[in-house]
Amino acid sequence: MKIKLDLHDIFNKGTQIDKALRDVIDEAIQKKATLVEIIPGKGSGALKKKVIRFLDQKEIKQLYHRVEKDGDNWGRLFVHFKFESAQGKGRRGR
Repeated sequence: MKIKLDLHDIFNKGTQIDKALRDVIDEAIQKKATLVEIIPGKGSGALKKKVIRFLDQKEIKQLYHRVEKDGDNWGRLFVHFKFESAQGKGRRGR
């Protein structure tokens, strides 16, 4: 499952950006989505940097697996999530 967040409409509203980013991370976890596509747009690059700073926060970084910058479109980021199976794969013997 993939979730998409386009930040074009709120590009100049700092607190709304942070809330939208937190909401999409929470939604991905709740729905066990494996991928979130975030579109800060190309512009000056300031919004993309803000998104990366948000994702680099310690409490946020522990929630996802990795961030990938789109090589074909530098105005887009992918946040990858990993979820363990319900059987607790890899946890035996602990």
